[in-house]
Amino acid sequence: MFHKQSPSSSRNPSPHHRHKFSETLMDDRIEIAQALISKWDVSPNSDSLYCNITNLFAADNRHEAKQYLNSIRELQTAMQYYISHEPTSENLALAQNLTQIAMKRLEREFYIILRSNRQHLDPESVSRASRSSVSEFGNESEEEEEESRDGEDSISEVEFFSMSAMEDLKAISECMISAGYGKECIKIYKSIRKSIVDEALYHLNVDSRLSFAQIQKMAWEVLEVKIKTWLNAVKVAVKTLFYGERILCDLVFSSSPSMRESCFADITTEGAMYLFVFPENVAKCKKAPERMFRTLDLYEAIAELWPEIESIFDLESSSTVKQQAISSLIEARGGSPSNSNRFRFYLHYPEAYFGSPLFDEGTVNSAISTRLAWLVLLMLCKLDGRAEMYKDAALSYLFLANNLQYVVNKVQKSSLKFLHGDEWIKKHEAKVRQYASNYERMGWSKVLATLPDINDNQMTAQQVTECFRSFNSSFEEAYNKQASWVVSDSKLRDQIKISVAGKLVPAYSEFYEKYRQVVARKGGIVRFTPVDLENYLSDLLFGTGGSSSHLSSSSSLSSLNSSPTHSRGGRSR
Repeated sequence: MFHKQSPSSSRNPSPHHRHKFSETLMDDRIEIAQALISKWDVSPNSDSLYCNITNLFAADNRHEAKQYLNSIRELQTAMQYYISHEPTSENLALAQNLTQIAMKRLEREFYIILRSNRQHLDPESVSRASRSSVSEFGNESEEEEEESRDGEDSISEVEFFSMSAMEDLKAISECMISAGYGKECIKIYKSIRKSIVDEALYHLNVDSRLSFAQIQKMAWEVLEVKIKTWLNAVKVAVKTLFYGERILCDLVFSSSPSMRESCFADITTEGAMYLFVFPENVAKCKKAPERMFRTLDLYEAIAELWPEIESIFDLESSSTVKQQAISSLIEARGGSPSNSNRFRFYLHYPEAYFGSPLFDEGTVNSAISTRLAWLVLLMLCKLDGRAEMYKDAALSYLFLANNLQYVVNKVQKSSLKFLHGDEWIKKHEAKVRQYASNYERMGWSKVLATLPDINDNQMTAQQVTECFRSFNSSFEEAYNKQASWVVSDSKLRDQIKISVAGKLVPAYSEFYEKYRQVVARKGGIVRFTPVDLENYLSDLLFGTGGSSSHLSSSSSLSSLNSSPTHSRGGRSR
């Protein structure tokens, strides 16, 4: 008689059997890995001579290179198993030793690929190759790899070798990082790639030894040549050198964002800082008329490249490069507010040309017109820097609205109108309106916030009293602060005041009419009528700022001196 084995026992082997099966599987993995890793052992006591005369990642060994990487992954799996189940096993020590041997081999391969493929891994080749897909090394089937070879004709030979080298570097870095050998990997990478970047900048004639003191003492003829050289160099450096290096770094270390960021910063920061500090040092020198246009060229170059600079150096570790570029941009466009005297020439120079016959319709000299257009741009750029000197946000926005309107008026009233066109004027008039709106929001929102919802019918007499007092205090504070502020353009001034009054007076009027009788018996609670507000607001932005226009709890509403004084601050000259 035959005894049938129960289905449950056949489907559910005992823990002992499962453990023995897993252990045997891990032993087999280690044995297979040992054979392959020993074959490519580069240690001094190794008996393998084959590994010293050929490269594992050579074209004819690529299939074996895939197996080699897979064997390391198998070792990692085996080590995890033994750590969990048999931490004293001899096979754990063997797997760890084999991993160390394999890492030495991969370090060597990583170094060889970087050194021997310098011409295929130059930034320009990397940039071109990145437009083609870089596959995951070791994850292709043999059919896919064959198709890849068949497709070589569709790309150049340089691009093919670049892609292959990039794939190999990526595969090695991922393997070393996952095995805990990332530091050894990036040490090799940084050393080789930084030398390539530094060499490329040297060939672009970017002089890292040129200090501000040397530039200041330099003859203009010599400096002008260096500026021209820099203008050519910066385009190549940003669009090709740094861009290509960022692509390569991102690809090779895609498995570790922190290592990717560290590598790129260490490789490019020093050279990029030398490159971008040059315009700042030139702009700091004394400005003679013949030097001004070259300084504007430096500004224009950085401004045109800014999208690429911002994208390439968007990592936190390379933020110093972006900040240096910004500093040079600011300095080249006319400097910070504290250095305004040094750049006085820039503010008076356009004035002399607004009525120039050079801008008579039909006789515009394009070269000079372009320069003058840049001078207008320079004035606009200086506004942002100057606005930052104001601690009060509302005043900062009023300054921008005031001065941008001044520039727009100058363009409209001169032949620059034909150069810039109607669209430019419309665009900047819209900016004026936006700045004015921001001034209203920052300058008067606190006052408006003191007024309650008019539909709130549950307010007590005490709450009404507090609302009036809060409004009185906020309005006085806003008015007294703005009493000395001025908007020179009468049309803009009226537009701003009408807009502020249109928001503030109706809201206050509703509150006033609804609740003034509630607090009528309490003297001094209601200090303003809606008409009073209209009168006070109508007197703003003339810049009177005298003691007679100062509001306080004891001042008489009828004592305001509203005579306009146009000579006080507000417009940058």
